[in-house]
Amino acid sequence: MTVVDSARAARNASFLLAALPREAKDRSLASMAAALRTRSAEVDAANMRDLQRAREQGVAEPLVKRLAFSGNKIEQSAVGVESVAALEDPTGRTLSARELDEKLELLQVTVPLGVIGMVFESRPDALVQISALCLKSGNAVLLKGGTEAAETNRVLFDIIVGATVQAGMPEGWIALLESRDDVRAMLALPDSIDLIIPRGSNEFVRFIMDNTSIPVLGHADGVCHVYIDRSADLQQAVAIARDSKTQYVAVCNAAETLLVHADVAEAFLPQLAAAVPEVVLRGCERTCAIVARAQPAQQSDWTAEYLDLVLAVKVVDGFDEAVTHINRFGSHHTDAIVTADRADAERFMARVDSANVMWNCSTRFADGYRYGLGAEVGIATGKIHARGPVGLDGLVIYQWRLYGNGQVVADYTGPDARGFTHRRLR
Repeated sequence: MTVVDSARAARNASFLLAALPREAKDRSLASMAAALRTRSAEVDAANMRDLQRAREQGVAEPLVKRLAFSGNKIEQSAVGVESVAALEDPTGRTLSARELDEKLELLQVTVPLGVIGMVFESRPDALVQISALCLKSGNAVLLKGGTEAAETNRVLFDIIVGATVQAGMPEGWIALLESRDDVRAMLALPDSIDLIIPRGSNEFVRFIMDNTSIPVLGHADGVCHVYIDRSADLQQAVAIARDSKTQYVAVCNAAETLLVHADVAEAFLPQLAAAVPEVVLRGCERTCAIVARAQPAQQSDWTAEYLDLVLAVKVVDGFDEAVTHINRFGSHHTDAIVTADRADAERFMARVDSANVMWNCSTRFADGYRYGLGAEVGIATGKIHARGPVGLDGLVIYQWRLYGNGQVVADYTGPDARGFTHRRLR
């Protein structure tokens, strides 16, 4: 089947998906979770083959870590699917209602986007999350995963198709693409695909945006910051900085740059250096003067997404310099301030132009699951209909539904026109 055929099938399926009740979708999600557990040995075997091939090809270790998907990770994915099923249906919700006139009522109701084209990195668990979220929100989806995870993705796709179609989902609601040519073909189908969500490098996301007329939702880099303000509790600051950087380095919400107020730099930086001995510190001149093991930072370090045990560190003279640095060099993904001053925290959140802004907590909280969204298709840093972790609410749009009783516009025009009430109902 060609990409065009798959997209047409997805479009046809999307019309059926949009009308399905919650019970039908949740039944399919339960079937998906059960099938993942039943066929976990197949997933594990396929993943081992992908891992072996990745190492033979010299794939960077952080990417290999993302690729690993076996044992407890499969179980976690199954639990994640069940958590999506437990969430409220995002479709069919009335956002507003108003009376235009007696027995003429206008409702604003959430509906699926339609067909989503999803291109993502090597993490196989992303395929499961995306499939579950699209199904729950009533969207058809075309999936293109990383070639490093090709065998794992094929097995997962087979499991999901078999489980959901058997449970009542329409044929063609989900399709798996495998080549770069498939991606190019998908980008040329604005009549069949409503939204593209890319997850990958800055260059890749930019390529997607520059080569399609389909709306694109997503983010490129994850250059996240932690700023230690002059009034910060330093013990708390060390714990937050350590978690933001080291809890899991190969993800987009891991901190890449640490900014430290000059008033606390001499007290804080040695504590931080001792707490993260495994992390390479690339610091400004003032940082290197305080921490002997710090390496001199280059200009490129301020925009680097390392996805590794490397942290850029800069001493700043105050709040304004920190905010200016973040807005200039950051990627508008996730940035945190550690301070005892609530007013400074609120100013930070108001002035930092990022999808996620945080006070006295780790940047690693920027995640759909941790936000209670069940899972996410990705994090969006743009300013269209969804921003931050994109879960179910980011996969729906709205429709205006007008309920009448024989009214015609002619009665509301001319010298004897009937007037509108425009009364809010709820």
